[in-house]
Amino acid sequence: MKKLKLQITGMTCEHCAKSAEEALNALAGVKASVSFDEGLAKVESAGEVDPGQLLKAVESKGYGASLLDDEGKVMSGGNGDELKVAIVGTGSGAFAAAIKAVEGGAQVTIIEGGEVIGGTCVNVGCVPSKIMIRAAHIAHLQAHHDFEGIPLHQPTIDRTAMVRQQQARVEELRHAKYESILESNPGINLLRGWARFQDTHTLIVSQADGSEKTVTADRILLATGARPAIPAIPGLKDTPYWTSTEALIAEKIPEHLVVIGASVVALELAQAFLRLGAKVTILARSVFLSKEDPAIGEGLVKVFEEEGAQVLLHTLPDSVAYDGKQFILPTKAGEIRCDQLLVATGRQPNTERLDLDKAGIATGRNGAITIDDHMRTSVDHVYAAGDCTDQPQYVYVAAAAGTRAAINMTGGDAALDLTAMPAVVFTEPAVGTVGLTEQQANEQGIETDSRTLELENVPRALANFDTRGFIKLVTEKDTGRLIGAQVLAAEAGEIIQTAVLAIRNRMTVEDLAGQLFPYLTMVEGLKLCAQTFNKDVSQLSCCAG
Repeated sequence: MKKLKLQITGMTCEHCAKSAEEALNALAGVKASVSFDEGLAKVESAGEVDPGQLLKAVESKGYGASLLDDEGKVMSGGNGDELKVAIVGTGSGAFAAAIKAVEGGAQVTIIEGGEVIGGTCVNVGCVPSKIMIRAAHIAHLQAHHDFEGIPLHQPTIDRTAMVRQQQARVEELRHAKYESILESNPGINLLRGWARFQDTHTLIVSQADGSEKTVTADRILLATGARPAIPAIPGLKDTPYWTSTEALIAEKIPEHLVVIGASVVALELAQAFLRLGAKVTILARSVFLSKEDPAIGEGLVKVFEEEGAQVLLHTLPDSVAYDGKQFILPTKAGEIRCDQLLVATGRQPNTERLDLDKAGIATGRNGAITIDDHMRTSVDHVYAAGDCTDQPQYVYVAAAAGTRAAINMTGGDAALDLTAMPAVVFTEPAVGTVGLTEQQANEQGIETDSRTLELENVPRALANFDTRGFIKLVTEKDTGRLIGAQVLAAEAGEIIQTAVLAIRNRMTVEDLAGQLFPYLTMVEGLKLCAQTFNKDVSQLSCCAG
């Protein structure tokens, strides 16, 4: 009696396991049992059985399958020609690709040069920043709200305790979403070290002990992420400035924090520190969120100034110096002194160590790897995903790109369509955008129509006693089809996804206005804004259909 084991991926319930089991048992001479909990199939056969038939039987039901050896490691389908995939990086794009590639039958080597796995989002980006922002929001509400009968209270901030709790959650999520996957998925092997190309199919990995290891792969995915970009301001590099990485784990709130930058990271952290008790000055090279509809930046400037921040637009320091206690920044608005400086002026792709020229891989501005909508680089079998590419730098874009790259590396055909990509800035009010602004549409030769709804017309905003912001919808004038939405509002991140679905499904504003929206929700503002294309919503009753 011959015994084999298969690793099965993609199962979501016991029914999936039963389906895979039935497919295996339908083969002549095969007796199989499949465990959903273990993700394993145990197969017995009276005579010789082709491992390829076993794999195909499972795959016919929509699941991934790999043959395991006696030690439980993924092996080839019996003929030694299993596809070998090398992935450089261990962030969201890398792991999404690794998991999907294993499901597609590949043997995956994932390479990491840093101390921890998980990339930017979980370690030094999305997760810690949103924890800090939420904590600052709670502190702000205690001292500033508009509800009578509830006393205002200025909380005492224990920043050390905040950071301890924050980092504990970071470690918990890193283990759950990254480290445990390596432990439980034998098809993914982690190799520590910094990778560079020797030729188009070969990577040289420099390890911590000084040794080098050569990795040869049929397909290669580059998912090396990005790091904070530092502007060439005289004197800056010789000072103890913060990037977002240091700011997020700082255990002391500065007395006066100067922030250089006015995009997403700069504004999110500036408001958080402001609400935790720091005096904050923001130096913007141009305006707030310069790539968005101008009204969004203008609205946020007003909010920040109302909360006590000093905002200097079209202003950068001529130089930066540090005297041991203070940073000195001469500007056209006068000399500014502060005890801490945060530089948040964008991110730089991590590609310079890769020796891309040895593989002939094309790059664009700032070293970003040029890819098409299938995540292919200029070299057919080399793919790239995430912040190291010329795609938008969002973790969900990276994950989606990684998954699609893996499908393509293992013989599939998957493109990534970013025409309805949502973006959120977690200030308060928050910013949510999707599709085209009026200016972007006009630059593409699209004639537009638009409406802007102030939040004083949204019942939930009135009930919240917070009417800061607006909802704007942009349409193709001839058809009325929704092509863009810009939202400045509390919970804009929750509102915007409805607009994403409307754009994805090519809905008109008339279609949107006719949908049922639950009353006293912020997302109802989308319906009300859609109605303004044909009605005066101030003359409608509550929840008018």
